[in-house]
Amino acid sequence: MDFEGKIISRDISQLLWEREETVSTAESCTGGRIAESMMSVPGASKYFKGGIICYVDEVKVNLLGVSQELLDEKTAFCEEVAIELVKGACKALKTTYAVAATGVAGPTGGTKDIPVGTIWLACGTPEKVVTCKVEEDHGRDINLAIATNKAMQIFLEFLKAQDAIEE
Repeated sequence: MDFEGKIISRDISQLLWEREETVSTAESCTGGRIAESMMSVPGASKYFKGGIICYVDEVKVNLLGVSQELLDEKTAFCEEVAIELVKGACKALKTTYAVAATGVAGPTGGTKDIPVGTIWLACGTPEKVVTCKVEEDHGRDINLAIATNKAMQIFLEFLKAQDAIEE
């Protein structure tokens, strides 16, 4: 994990620790990298409950409640699935928040409509979810690193926005 990633993880840790709130992850293409970032800070067991690696659609449907109809209509690589992953992780792992990722990391698997490097990220609560789309292909390893860092950034921004609303 790079220095910036460590700072973001620490800031997330501090906010969740102070609020006594919890987070989980639902990861497809990132395969646990977001969870690894969450738990890189000592004391993470106070707020990080766990993650579900939902690499195949069967897990998305059976463990996280993603609609099979949605997957059939739009594929797993869409904003709506990322949103459903957040809601499903919050429910399955009984957490305040969740962070999710789904997409095509590469080097293969892309299509004309959904090229390699397209990754949807989402974070939030069952009631409010924000999303972000990563679209550039820099090769599998870099695509995954970018997606992981961006997921952590949008989650930190989401938490800070929650503070602003409460003030």
